[in-house]
Amino acid sequence: MGKIKVTQVKSNIKRPQNQKRTLEALGLTKIGQVVEHEATPNILGMVKKVEHLVSVEEA
Repeated sequence: MGKIKVTQVKSNIKRPQNQKRTLEALGLTKIGQVVEHEATPNILGMVKKVEHLVSVEEA
């Protein structure tokens, strides 16, 4: 499994609670923040839930 970089590009204001919690679980709290994760099925599923709020690229 490779690594991915996840960047928050949109705000979580006025989003459902589950999307806010997913961003928090990914380690994202601010727009422009970048975190790096292993590309496991769990992480990819979380990214899929908030794909409209983040951008993803391979690290």
